[in-house]
Amino acid sequence: MSLNHIRPWRNIYRRESRRIMVGNVPVGGDAPISVQTMTNTATTDIPGTIAQVQAAAEAGADIVRISVPDQDSSRALKEIVRESPVPIVADIHFHYKRGIEAAEAGAACLRINPGNIGDEARVREVIKAARDHNCSIRIGVNAGSLEKHLLEKYGEPTPDAMVESGLEHIKILQDNDFHEFKISCKASDVFMAAAAYQQLAEATDAPIHLGITEAGGLTSGTIKSAIGLGQLLWMGIGDTIRVSLSADPVEEVKVGYEILKSLGLRHRGVNIISCPSCARQGFDVIKTVEALEKRLEHIKTPMSLSIIGCVVNGPGEALMTDVGFTGGGAGNGMVYLAGKASHKMSNDKMVDHIVEEVEKKAAEIEAQQEAAEAAE
Repeated sequence: MSLNHIRPWRNIYRRESRRIMVGNVPVGGDAPISVQTMTNTATTDIPGTIAQVQAAAEAGADIVRISVPDQDSSRALKEIVRESPVPIVADIHFHYKRGIEAAEAGAACLRINPGNIGDEARVREVIKAARDHNCSIRIGVNAGSLEKHLLEKYGEPTPDAMVESGLEHIKILQDNDFHEFKISCKASDVFMAAAAYQQLAEATDAPIHLGITEAGGLTSGTIKSAIGLGQLLWMGIGDTIRVSLSADPVEEVKVGYEILKSLGLRHRGVNIISCPSCARQGFDVIKTVEALEKRLEHIKTPMSLSIIGCVVNGPGEALMTDVGFTGGGAGNGMVYLAGKASHKMSNDKMVDHIVEEVEKKAAEIEAQQEAAEAAE
């Protein structure tokens, strides 16, 4: 990653890991941290699942995971993969044939635990199918489904037990000369997950898939995920993330990107900086931000927008953003462009005007990027 020499306290030094491919998406090494989600439709509902995959991809998902619990789902997966704009990970539990079928159907990655899909011969069959079809594997350790011998050894799910489980599964793949794998060790307990991931990061150079599993609803799950994933990402741990919410998969993608944007690790779309509002506000900040979030969803160019209710912090925040608006008096506010006061605008027209200014700035940034690429 590029280092910030002016503000070194913003630097994050990512853990060195091997790079693998999930379809056409690189994971690990110096690749951008990818964002994943998972469909919650019945996989056999092909149109519904395809629509959900496409919506997630439009929201910015780099990879989408789909559960494959039975043979009918395996058949559906082939058509879903064909229509998907992003690589598909097949979620496999226990039945080795589903793993083989998913690889044959075109899945870019299999989410399995090698030790839970049968004897060594069956494991070798799945690994062969993955190798033959250029399919990577994610080892998915979960505190809620640890192996019996580890629960007997440790008495309960613990970070040590989770890491031991992960390393046992890694050994199975490595013993079969398969190295295109990444690994996760998820728990719904933030403390347990964070401790396990820190140990795992020291024990292997495999790319790490971060997640706080079964985190909860949109609000509670977002908070738990931001705390757990945020601290690990800040430490440089994590190559791909999935925010697990009892909500629309699109919301998982949005939250994932917001976490990465907050840490300066990934940039997509408009980063809105806004105040919570108070009696000093010169316009209705909350309703304005709600309107702008919806109106600017189509912008994918990384840029910043400040919406501040009054002049206490408004000018200072606008100094650091591409476009800004600060509340004033008499039903007017000040529009800032590239950190400088530009012109006044009435409150009743400012949402439309800000959308125009953001679209104009996004087009300008894109043109500059195209010119720079053409000059290389």
